[in-house]
Amino acid sequence: MFKKILIANRGEIAVRVIRACRELGIQSVAVFSEVDRKSLHVRLADEAYPIGPAPSRESYLCIDKLRDVARRAGCDAVHPGYGFLAENAALPRACADSGLTFIGPPAEAMEALGSKTAGRQLARRADVPIVPGTNDPIGTPADGQTLAQSMGYPVLLKAVAGGGGKGMRLVSSDTEFEPAFRDASSEAMNAFADARLYLEKYLERPHHIEIQIFADAHGRVVSLGERECSVQRRHQKVVEEAPSPIVTPELRKKMGDAAVRLARAGGYVNAGTVEFLVDSNLNFYFLEVNTRLQVEHPVTEQVTGLDLVKLQIAIAAGHRLPFAWESITPRGHAMEVRLYAEDPENNFFPSPGKILARRAPSGPGIRLDEGVYEGWTVPNEYDPLLSKLIAWGNSREETIARLRRALEEYTITGIKTNVGLFRRVLSEPDFLRGDIHTRWLDELLHRPESAASVSNEEEMNGSGAADAVAIAAAIWHATQDASRSAAASASSAAPSRWKLEGRRQLLDRLP
Repeated sequence: MFKKILIANRGEIAVRVIRACRELGIQSVAVFSEVDRKSLHVRLADEAYPIGPAPSRESYLCIDKLRDVARRAGCDAVHPGYGFLAENAALPRACADSGLTFIGPPAEAMEALGSKTAGRQLARRADVPIVPGTNDPIGTPADGQTLAQSMGYPVLLKAVAGGGGKGMRLVSSDTEFEPAFRDASSEAMNAFADARLYLEKYLERPHHIEIQIFADAHGRVVSLGERECSVQRRHQKVVEEAPSPIVTPELRKKMGDAAVRLARAGGYVNAGTVEFLVDSNLNFYFLEVNTRLQVEHPVTEQVTGLDLVKLQIAIAAGHRLPFAWESITPRGHAMEVRLYAEDPENNFFPSPGKILARRAPSGPGIRLDEGVYEGWTVPNEYDPLLSKLIAWGNSREETIARLRRALEEYTITGIKTNVGLFRRVLSEPDFLRGDIHTRWLDELLHRPESAASVSNEEEMNGSGAADAVAIAAAIWHATQDASRSAAASASSAAPSRWKLEGRRQLLDRLP
């Protein structure tokens, strides 16, 4: 096993890897830009080194700086997390040249599958159905516009090296194409140091389903089941769950077989995710491969009982996968929401600033992966992800009830957050039915907000004793909300002593 691992990332994923290292008895080395000097991952790591100014192209995207820190610190491995250089084949090559083990796929597999265009070509050879689109990067905006006309609008412009919704634009007409191309290319360059784009036909109202795969260096490749990732805002996933409410056992087997077949064809090793779009007839189409650990990996951990980060490290150290695909039996249901520092009332604009106070949720079935703390200042230079709130339950209904309760417990002051968005999502009848698609949330946000329908209870009947308990909990929860609202409206304008004391304590913390 490794002795010391450099974590080439920041924020909550760096904290997640540090904790896995600590449990394995491995020393962790963090890196940080100037604005991240006081970040939680810097505080928790065994060692931490500065790597430059705030812009990621001058710090977290600088391979030479990362390699220099690894050498000085005496590291024997590098974990890339997700984002930044996690899907850049130059990093595993630089690690190999420096005698470091890269905790991820080899550079050749990353190029064969991580490149969105190369991945599509490989999928076609592996007999995996793909979404219609280009197999090579677009040369110029004019070339792309001609291809879009032949393909038929709407189309998606997507970054070749992309992920996380960055470098992606939906284009509905010729007049939109050139500015969309310019914006997507610029965003891709800033996020991945690669401005290349390709075109993909936009499918109407599909589900976004992804398959978590793992492969060792000894020839074993397994599927760990699917995650439902259809709740997205501007192509960025915000709610993920496992298993999917629409995937049947037969479809799960077909998609898992396709994902494993594709991974074998690409010589894949370590953790990866094969993403598909699924239409209303349950036909599935290959979308892309993310050659890294996903943001939403905790939902798979919750339903399989596996620690995916530890598994990544073990495979990189040469260990065999300790199980076969057939031995994985998912249990219960898990759901994750991404809590961002953003202002929903201002078009979800980032809301950087100092966290004056916070309260983290806990209790049965609740997990919180985060990279923040009270008193820390959220920077404006990076993705504003604060925390990932994950709930597990015996059924989807129980999981939703627990997640609702946890969202009510979660409080943070000093910055704006999107917590209210998830309270709304979890009360929507369509969501409760699993009747969602990749444009569902964008459409919801353009509609007036409505109260949750009590008729949701009818859709949960006949699901077993565990569901009955979850339903009863949800009803009780709603009753308590109503009681509190009634009490609040009936009370006098004067605040209670509890509120006055809370406000006094908050004011005492202000600078």
